[in-house]
Amino acid sequence: MVPKSKIDAILDGYDPEEITIATLCSHSSLQIFHGARKLGFKTLGLTITHSTKYYDAFPLGKPDEIIKYKDFDDMESRVDELYDRNVIIIPHGSFVEYMGSERFGDYPVPSYGNREVLNWESSREKQREWIEGAGVSMPEIITDPKSIDRPVMVKYNGAKGGKGYFIAMDYNGFKLAVDPDESYNIQEYCMGTRYYMHFFYDPLKHDGYKCAEGGSLELMSMDRRDESNIDELYKLGNIDDLKKVGMYPSFVVTGNTPVVLRESLLPKAFDMAERVVDKSYELFGGMWGPFCLETVVNDKLQFKAFEISTRIVAGTNPFISGSPYADLIYPGMSTGARMAMHIKEAAKEGKLKEIVS
Repeated sequence: MVPKSKIDAILDGYDPEEITIATLCSHSSLQIFHGARKLGFKTLGLTITHSTKYYDAFPLGKPDEIIKYKDFDDMESRVDELYDRNVIIIPHGSFVEYMGSERFGDYPVPSYGNREVLNWESSREKQREWIEGAGVSMPEIITDPKSIDRPVMVKYNGAKGGKGYFIAMDYNGFKLAVDPDESYNIQEYCMGTRYYMHFFYDPLKHDGYKCAEGGSLELMSMDRRDESNIDELYKLGNIDDLKKVGMYPSFVVTGNTPVVLRESLLPKAFDMAERVVDKSYELFGGMWGPFCLETVVNDKLQFKAFEISTRIVAGTNPFISGSPYADLIYPGMSTGARMAMHIKEAAKEGKLKEIVS
């Protein structure tokens, strides 16, 4: 992990009035660039293999400048040109997954948020230690595949957008589908409605819904995931019969659908998020900025959190012009713009080092 002292020294050389917000051209970059521009920042797109022509179709989400790299080695060797632009990186799921959490952690360019959180997000075991340690209920873990005696969800580690995830009913089904070269986590499959809740924690804000550390917790938006075929496959008949002809369920995320939660469940949602934020300070020095609690609600109106994403998630993309929740805090504001606002206020108050690592 790049030493915080090194990042602080780089920030000492920045002009706080000339900050450029940069991210990888993927995932939620349109929203990030659009939000940064609304708050008056210069924007910079970073790309290796991603096409950037589509930005021409969205002028308000197009970065002011794009730097194309040969590979991540090239990106790492050219950090001086980012320092010259006073760059602060916004991490997102694709950025961290493609680069790798360890490599991103060592990348010596100021990054919004606490990099320590990436070590906890990328490990299913650490996630469980964190979330259950916060007193939040999670699906039961199955440690031995041979003991599978109910429907289970098998997930591979890392932010893979659902790629490779599968449901198994027993050990034989597990053996047929598992990739032995990947590390995985087996957990009970919980029936219910899935809600992906996009929170934002601001340690510099001291009104609103307060957490133990004194900062403010906000709910920016909420979504459900559209997955490549699992929601449609049942229409063709019995899944076991479909497997015989080579048709397997897939959970690869292809899009996102906006939702709102039954209002009487909001206190439970905030309680879970508050507990997770408070525990983060105890475990690794805190989590701030956007994060997503991925949950399921059963017919008894009980929550279980099956995952946490500790950065902006693509499920915020339907809300570039705000959401039913954000409009009750900051009308018309996206999560991308909320991050830009956080950076802008910290720079104005001389507190960038408190939210950048």
